[in-house]
Amino acid sequence: MDKRYAIGLLSRYIFLIILAIPNFYLIYLIANPLTIYPVFWALQALYGAKLLAGNIIFFKGYYAEIIGACIGGAAYYLLIILNLTTPMQVKTRIKSLLFIILSFLILNIVRILIFASLLKIGYQYFDITHELTWYFGSTVLVVIVWFANVLIFRIRNIPVYTDIRFLLNDISLKQDKLKNKIKK
Repeated sequence: MDKRYAIGLLSRYIFLIILAIPNFYLIYLIANPLTIYPVFWALQALYGAKLLAGNIIFFKGYYAEIIGACIGGAAYYLLIILNLTTPMQVKTRIKSLLFIILSFLILNIVRILIFASLLKIGYQYFDITHELTWYFGSTVLVVIVWFANVLIFRIRNIPVYTDIRFLLNDISLKQDKLKNKIKK
């Protein structure tokens, strides 16, 4: 087995495990302020919003609490999993990670701002759209970001599958070499 590939493979999967401990703390540590403050600034410019208690925004008589589910820590983690379980060059990986994280961040901020506008327009629209995007839209958003990433960076490998195929091929080659040694 190519030692460089093996070290890269092992480090990618170890990083994924570390990133998930404890409960996506690192993801939320970074994503919370990157999501909350731009939303607040936009609502402040549009409606004169006030930021309360770090994650509660008051505007036009409404309180909007931006909770962990709004931030989308699991979605960020899924996108990072897709990136790190797909073999690619280091430069491509860094560009890809930046693209998927920034794309999701921007789309998520826009989504929250749309919900804030719906809240201002009428509560009845807010509930149904929030439910639909909670169950369906978030998955679609992650899929769109990932496939856009695949197209832009011309990624041809398949997450996890390509790594498993590589490991199985390597095992098969070693078994063939061992059989050839035994025959001699």
